[in-house]
Amino acid sequence: MMDKLRKEYLFFKQQEPNMKILLLTNMLYALVLPVVEIFVGAYIMRNTSDPVMVAFYQLAMYAGIVATSFVNGFLLKKYNVKILYSAGILVSGIAMFGMMTIKSLGFIELGLAGFLMGAASGFFWTNRYLLALYNTNDDNRNYFFGLESFFFSITSIGVPLAIGAFISQIGGKEILGFMFNISDSYRMVTMGVVVITIIACLVLWRGNFNNPKETNFLYFRFNILWKKMLWLAALKGMVQGFLVTAPAILVLKLVGDEGALGLIQGISGALTAILVYILGRIAHPKDRLKIFVGGLILFFIGTLWNGILFSVVGVIIFVLCKVVFQPLFDLAYFPIMMRTIDVVAKIEHRNEYAYILSHEFGLFLGRAFGLLLFIFLSYSISQDFALKYALIIVAGLQLIAYPLAKNIINQTNIIEHENDK
Repeated sequence: MMDKLRKEYLFFKQQEPNMKILLLTNMLYALVLPVVEIFVGAYIMRNTSDPVMVAFYQLAMYAGIVATSFVNGFLLKKYNVKILYSAGILVSGIAMFGMMTIKSLGFIELGLAGFLMGAASGFFWTNRYLLALYNTNDDNRNYFFGLESFFFSITSIGVPLAIGAFISQIGGKEILGFMFNISDSYRMVTMGVVVITIIACLVLWRGNFNNPKETNFLYFRFNILWKKMLWLAALKGMVQGFLVTAPAILVLKLVGDEGALGLIQGISGALTAILVYILGRIAHPKDRLKIFVGGLILFFIGTLWNGILFSVVGVIIFVLCKVVFQPLFDLAYFPIMMRTIDVVAKIEHRNEYAYILSHEFGLFLGRAFGLLLFIFLSYSISQDFALKYALIIVAGLQLIAYPLAKNIINQTNIIEHENDK
């Protein structure tokens, strides 16, 4: 076992310096992401007891991502990409701390907090895509995203377990003469998040990253191949919003508390992390479509069980399927997206950031549709109906992503083959 681990470590050491630094930075941020994705939603749910408020917060957050992605394009003309990436990492922790200090969580407060959190995420994700695009190639992207997903999967197990245990142990107890309530526990967790983001920025600063040479980034007309990629982004975004909010809502509504939430995700997360790393290590670009469709089918099955049972067992099955689906889907999706950007940017002779920005708009349209569907079903019928069937609807629609991804891959193959002649 030690020999195998040493072999994998040596393989990692062989990668390009910038790629290694980017992976190390993202591994540290992996400790923060579960707090952003899960416990922020759980915090809002606990303080409002309203799933619609969670969905509204998420919608405001996605609007913030799009807004700062647009602003980021202008900032890239003046500032190095690692400065903007570091700002996104730092602000995400600070924005969380600010939200935890809000005493009254109404629509205005949640909208502002969500937008600010999205603003931080916008700087983080768009610059992350740009750095990954420039410091990887099609041959090593499976490994890059496989290793990254491995750590994201591991932290999605360990962080919720640790934080859930911390909150349940310290909440409502007196320590050193101070009575800690649940909100105090969340604030302590957020302070830890801020410390980790600072360390991640220090690691990132060791890299030597370049900005796009072409400064123009705002376009409204694109090659048909990129238009198809935007539809694929919308399908991904449609489900993505639910992946952030639904587990927290369902677990707190049907199962119990944050500790249970972490335990449920931990059941399948460890095996998923190993599976994703192995796939990223050994899978070839031609295998991406198989990984892609496997994740789609698994997620659809999970939503069906949740809708049919709508009980503790149904939630457990859904969360298990979700934990496996997300890294599998991303392992295939991001290399497909980046390869498409490589091809289309050469055809249209444009700044790669133009495609990253438009990709965020595609994701937002999907996210907004999914969350607005949930809000509409909650108000027009009932929250239970929305929790049962909105997931099934978006998971069913997302199955369209398979033939679309297949067509995109085939087209990029044809274009690259013609360019090689």
